[in-house]
Amino acid sequence: MADAPKRDPQASHSANQRGAARLAAVQALYQMDVGRATLEDTLAQFGAFHLGREIEGEQYLPADADFFRQIVAGVAKFQLDIDPAVDRALSDGWPVERVDATLRAILRAAAFELLRRKDIPPRVVITEYVDIAKAFYEDDAPGLVNAALDAIAREAGSDLTETQ
Repeated sequence: MADAPKRDPQASHSANQRGAARLAAVQALYQMDVGRATLEDTLAQFGAFHLGREIEGEQYLPADADFFRQIVAGVAKFQLDIDPAVDRALSDGWPVERVDATLRAILRAAAFELLRRKDIPPRVVITEYVDIAKAFYEDDAPGLVNAALDAIAREAGSDLTETQ
């Protein structure tokens, strides 16, 4: 297998940490939404207790803590831009406030990245958050996430053919 492509283990490790940061961000946004926790309290709690630790028998993957903070703080800061974009991407009559809280957290985090993080390829963002949706749902939710994020990316003028 000498012709097999060489993967950069550091890049893969970094990507895994970003994926873990995205999952933690969704969990933090859910907690902020449902539990009405403040941004500061949520960032402190996740930084101290969740990222890369075992809690109640559940192992949390090591995460890029800075990226986690960027997502959570970015959603809080730009929510007045993010929610209307998500609303437009969802079916008529189903604004973001009507969807399940976990799904809402997924859509908001992904929309933040699609709208504000032009340095990250949209296909990467969409794939990562569809995978997160698959971790929480077995029904049509991952398809809904894919369609909504695709619509948000297109509306933002993103090139959806770029993957790296």
